Amino acid sequence: MTNCVHDHSRWGNGDQIGAAGHFLTPEKTLFALKKVKQGRIIDLSHTIEMGAPFMAPNQTPYIISSSATAKNSMKVREQMGAKNRVGANLERIEMTTHVGTHIDSLGHFSIGEHLYGGHTIEDSVGDWGLLNLGIENVPPIISRGICLDVSGLDGGDHLEAGRAVTTEDLKRAYDTAEINPQKGDIVCLNTGWGKYFMSNNEKYLAGEPGLDLNAAQWLTKQDTIAIGADNMAVEVLPGTNHPEIMMPVHQHCLAEAGVHLVENLNLSELIQNGVSEFCLIMLPIKLKGATGCPVRPIAVI
Repeated sequence: MTNCVHDHSRWGNGDQIGAAGHFLTPEKTLFALKKVKQGRIIDLSHTIEMGAPFMAPNQTPYIISSSATAKNSMKVREQMGAKNRVGANLERIEMTTHVGTHIDSLGHFSIGEHLYGGHTIEDSVGDWGLLNLGIENVPPIISRGICLDVSGLDGGDHLEAGRAVTTEDLKRAYDTAEINPQKGDIVCLNTGWGKYFMSNNEKYLAGEPGLDLNAAQWLTKQDTIAIGADNMAVEVLPGTNHPEIMMPVHQHCLAEAGVHLVENLNLSELIQNGVSEFCLIMLPIKLKGATGCPVRPIAVI
């Protein structure tokens, strides 16, 4: 199906850091930082809020509730003898780690019983999270970001759901941007589908344009360390061989190639400003055993 290579991972059985861990060198970081000319920061994330889109039933909504309020905690402390009217606000948040702008860990998807790096679901999936390949293994990321705008391929301002972005589409986007792929890049795909995030969540979740399997394989062969998009899953939904083959891009990138996926990116400001190449900074939260985590990637130009 994906020309499986899970039995002989590129960096050997037992590896947990994938492409990001092996290709993010000090030289690559310095190269990315030298792209900064203006000192301007562009936020590539969406606000995570009540009502943010999520894929049921595996994903659950973002819910925030107060576990302490200034008014009530002030009363409690006064009863304890405090005279300085000290109030504190505190909250509890319930969500999956795949709501809003987030990054997938390499343990998020399997091919059968096989996970990335020769790990298996039997050995690596526990009752309290991942024992291997959790998001805590992802290093801080400072590297060259590339924004490929394919939103206008069909003549509109966005591609339609089910529209596969092919290898040839990617190559033309690189040519248009006058950029060549390099080892250690993070590639951000703008399909235009992000316009529906929080403006029409039902449509946003019903399907999406995105990468087909061959295009994803082409990107991983360029030694890309992460692939992101302005949609929910990076890959085209429904897929090109749906329903016989489901989520093949996730299987290839995460379980075979060790390449992270970054979903629900907000690329609108990059596109408005015509920015195709930039220094990307992204610091995944070290939630031990988690299959992903919210991120706030920024482009520094």
